[in-house]
Amino acid sequence: MSIDKSLRRKNTLARTRSVLTRAERIAILQEEGRFAEGRSPFGLPKVRVLKVGGKPKKAKKEEKEEEKK
Repeated sequence: MSIDKSLRRKNTLARTRSVLTRAERIAILQEEGRFAEGRSPFGLPKVRVLKVGGKPKKAKKEEKEEEKK
């Protein structure tokens, strides 16, 4: 049974995923220099998932103060 469209969340893919695919993990390890060519793609080490955030809250407060002046 599927979920009705009115009950679905609008930002389901906007959040940071906690699990990466094997290809994504290999790409990150290659960037860090931790994955050598010819190595088995199985048994990969853990890779930290970085959350992409917006502007810090302090920046918004500073902008509001500048607008008031």
